Amino acid sequence: MMSLYRNLTVLLLFLIAALLPSSHLLTHAASASPPVTRPRINYTSLDDYEDDIHEVFVKKTTAVKRGPPQLCKFDSCSENQEPCDVLEAKHGCLCPGVSRADVPPHAPRIQALLPINAGADSGKLEIKWCAPSSVVSGYKVVIEGSEGDTLEFRDAARRGVIKTVEVGTKVCVEAVNNAGSSTASDFSCMRFHHPESSDRKLLAGVIGGGVTLLLILILVAVIFWKYKTNKKAKGDSTDGLGNPTYSTEGTL
Repeated sequence: MMSLYRNLTVLLLFLIAALLPSSHLLTHAASASPPVTRPRINYTSLDDYEDDIHEVFVKKTTAVKRGPPQLCKFDSCSENQEPCDVLEAKHGCLCPGVSRADVPPHAPRIQALLPINAGADSGKLEIKWCAPSSVVSGYKVVIEGSEGDTLEFRDAARRGVIKTVEVGTKVCVEAVNNAGSSTASDFSCMRFHHPESSDRKLLAGVIGGGVTLLLILILVAVIFWKYKTNKKAKGDSTDGLGNPTYSTEGTL
């Protein structure tokens, strides 16, 4: 009986010893093999797909409706308009090239400098100008001979009333922003010429032209008269030098 137990014990130990190397190899192989990475699949719902398609369709439809960008309806010579950059933001239009706010503005352009003949400002001058393509915070009017006495106007203004000046005085308009003032130019300055003096010059020109035309007509008439007189004189002298006619009739 003891021998039987001993034989079973030996057999059990033999089996354990035989199984230990194979299990060790299997464990080593499992640890040495690289982990298997499975691709991750992203699932998109049908609602998300429809939303993306709708967004693309709206963008394309809007682009077709708008078409090429248009220039903003902005008149640089009209008063009290919305700034062009505000119109651009509202309507998606394009403004003309505008210089930056950190550089002095371009010079404005004077339209007219005329005397005021009626109303509360009678006897003064009205000056009109057009805005430059720049960022402007205001305008200054500078009169020749009184540079220290300048008049200031707001950025939306396109006209102003100034004191009367002598004929020939130069008046300039300057645009202003935080970076400085514009430089005077030929189109931002104008010399005052009273309309009465212009009318007198025009009247003198018309009278002078009429007198000149009258003298030319008189000269042409004299030449024509002399030509007709000489032609008639030559005809009379030719008739007097012709052969005389003698009568052949006699009396018996």
